[in-house]
Parts: sequence; structure tokens; C-alpha cells
Amino acid sequence: MEEPLLVRRGESAMDAPEVGSFRDAWEVFKQESKKLWAITAPIGVCVICLYGLNSATQIFAGHLGNLELSAVAIGLSVICNFSFGFLLGMGSALETLCGQAYGAGQVEKLGVYMQRSWIILLASAIFLCPIYIFATPILKLIGQTNDIAETAGRFSLYIIPQVFAQAINFPTQKFLQAQSKVGILAWIGFAALLLHIVLLFLFLYGFGWGIAGAAAAFNISQWTVTITQVAYVMGWCRDGWTGFSWAAFKDLWAFVKLSFASAVMLCLEIWYTMVLVVLTGHLQYAEIAVGSISICMNINGWEGMIFIGINAAISVRVSNELGSGRPRATKHAVVVVVVTSLLIGLFFMFVILAARDYFPIIFTGDKEMQHAVSRIAYLLAITMVLNSIQPVISGVAIGGGWQGLVAYINLGCYYIFGLPFGFFLGYVLNWGVRGIWIGMLFGTALQTLILLFIVWRTNWKEEAEQALERIRLWGGENGYARLGK
Repeated sequence: MEEPLLVRRGESAMDAPEVGSFRDAWEVFKQESKKLWAITAPIGVCVICLYGLNSATQIFAGHLGNLELSAVAIGLSVICNFSFGFLLGMGSALETLCGQAYGAGQVEKLGVYMQRSWIILLASAIFLCPIYIFATPILKLIGQTNDIAETAGRFSLYIIPQVFAQAINFPTQKFLQAQSKVGILAWIGFAALLLHIVLLFLFLYGFGWGIAGAAAAFNISQWTVTITQVAYVMGWCRDGWTGFSWAAFKDLWAFVKLSFASAVMLCLEIWYTMVLVVLTGHLQYAEIAVGSISICMNINGWEGMIFIGINAAISVRVSNELGSGRPRATKHAVVVVVVTSLLIGLFFMFVILAARDYFPIIFTGDKEMQHAVSRIAYLLAITMVLNSIQPVISGVAIGGGWQGLVAYINLGCYYIFGLPFGFFLGYVLNWGVRGIWIGMLFGTALQTLILLFIVWRTNWKEEAEQALERIRLWGGENGYARLGK
């Protein structure tokens, strides 16, 4: 029989063996890698395909013209990323609770947790709508040129429906991930990407709808993913999904607090990249500056999707093992994922350096834009390495329930240190895009070092002891009644 990915409480809480030699370490690395990639691979395929929705939209828009490329890039990387980061963060609370509850053998609670998260995220989506509605004046206020701001504002208004799709999608994803039911996510993501490309061809080239067609394809594809995932949960996850429950409306405040801490933590990470794009809009030749940095961020996003998959996988591994009362197994999982991620990051760094004169052609036919991207590709390569470890450590934090602590670290490293340093290099020293990016890379490096130190000093035995208490306090265990009873 295939080895289970975890051993839940009530079955056998036997912890992993100690590592006493290099051979032991190699065996642990192989066994943990199997468990990690059994979760990572399907999630990675899913997130890469879903990110492909953004990337394909930007690619198609880029061949309409530089203005359309910059406008859609701003709409997706600034306005859409703002809501994406907040909703994903709010939904990430479910990773902690569902993962630890599943590890503790309390599978029946997962459906109630997911419904609570739906309620909270749908309410959050309503409050986020004004950002889309008033995108044009917001973009002008932060310094974007009139042409880019007005075109991006129209595109942002068109993609409001996808906000509500994500509000349902994220909790559903976390529900499935916590149980390692991730194969279906990969198939849904792949089908959605194919559908999206077909819709883009049809709406942009068949109907000639321009960026309105790109937005329509984006909305339809996002809702297709959401509806399919919910249908799967309700039809094929009868152990975790026991129907709609009034308990979803009980003890919401405890759930909101953890959700908000998760949102702040992830938003400060995701918005950091968004700010890089915004700051370039204040430079001379803004269209070229925004376009070149957006192309680099798009490529970085492709690699980032792999690490979002690993982030989700290590979050599942950590939360499941803590819920199972296996601190040594948790530590092994963390060490293996950090080493694996660093090796992947180094590989992508060399790929970018080798292909720096070629990959810009995918996004634009403009020679000036291509040269601008090639000139800053070495910074993209460095970013690839830093971003290989940082999101993975964040996944460990989510699995352990440390969202509040990491939020403070992100605030200090990114916005008190990295962002002002980037502004100083870019504007005061006139280093332009390179200066802004270099300064912000220092902020990412500092954050990564601090998180690695925290992980190194963590007492995993204490974390495992706190796991069940965390479920009780944040999950709101007061019993629940099925709807209609």
C-alpha cells in the first residue's frame, strides 16, 4: 500500500525517527520529498495554470499595443493583486485550521470552517469593489499617466465579477488542500487555462472586443474554476462536507481575527511587488518603465506559482503533522522544503541569465521594450533566488499559525526598510528602475534571514502541543446544528 502522507491523532502518533548520520538524513530527505511532492506537484500545476490566466491575458493585451500592455499589467498587478492578496490572505486562515483539524482526526469540522471562510471572504469582496470602481482616480493619484490610468481603470471595472469568484474559490482550495485532495485542482486548473486561451482568441481576434474581451474571458475562466471546485466538494467530499450548517454563522469573530492576521501577512508580501510596479510609473518614459518591470514580474510570477504550490504543500505538511502531535516529523518537513526550494531557485536564476535576450520577445514586439527588459534581467535572476525561500517559510508560518508575528516582520522589512531604501536609490540617486528594485530586494533578503532564524529556533514540540488548543480557540468549538434542524 502507498505510505500515508500523515498519521492522524487517534491512529498512531508515533513521531519520525531521529537523524543520527548522513545516511539517516538522506533517507529522511527522500521520504519527506515524496510526501512533499505528492502534494506540491498537483497544487503547482493548478496554481501555474491559474496564473496562466493572468499571464495569457497580459500576453494577448501586449500584442494589441504598449498602452494596452501597460494598462492590463497595471490592472492585474496593482488593482487585481490588491484584492487577490487580501482575499488569499483571509482564506489562508483555513490552511491553519483545516490542516490541524485534519491532522487531529476531526475531519467533520472542515466543512463548517470552509463555510465560515466563504461568509467572511464574500463580505470582504463587497468592501473591495470600490477599489475597482474608482481605479482610474486612484491610479492617477499615485502618479500613473492619464492614458494608462484611464485604460487600466476601464479594465479594472470590467473584472469585478472575478473578485467574488475568488472569494469562494480560495476557501474551497484550502479545504481540499488540507486533506491532500489536490489532484482534482490540477485538472480543473489545466482545463480552465485551455478555456481561457480559446476565449481570448475568440473575444480579441474573433469579435475584436479589445481589453473588454480580455476582461470577459478572465471573468468566465475564474468563475468556471470556482463552480467546478464547489461542485466537486459537494459531490465527492462527503467526509469533510456534511451540508450547509448554521454553525458557519457562530463564533465568527475568532475566525475573523485569524483570517485578518493571515490577510495582513500575505498582503504585505504580495503588495510589495505591486508597489515596485507603481513606483516605476513615476519615472521618465513611464510606458517603457512600467512595461519592462511588468514583464519581469510576470516571469517572476511564473516561478512564484511553483513556490506557491510548495508554500501550500509545506503548510499542509506542517499543520497536519502538528495536529498529529509529531514535532520531529514537522522539523524534518521544514528542513527538506527549504533545501529543495533553494536548489530550484538557483536553477531558475541560471535560466534567466541565459535567456535574458530572448524571453522578452514572448511579451512584446517592440525592440525598445525588449532591450529594457534585458538590461534589468540580472535583477530578476537575483529575485528568483530570494523568492524561492521566502514564500516557503511563509507556508511554514501559516501551517504553524504564526501569521500575526510574520505580519510585523513583513511590515518592518518591506515597508520600513526595503521600500524607503528603494525609493532613495531610484529617485534620490537617480538609479531608476534598477535602484527601486535593488532597494526592495534588500528588504526581501532581510525578511528571509529573520524568518529562517525564527524557524531554526522554534520548539516544534511546544507547537504541536498548542495545535489542538488553537483549533478550539480559533475554530469556535461550541457544537453546531445542521440547517433545517
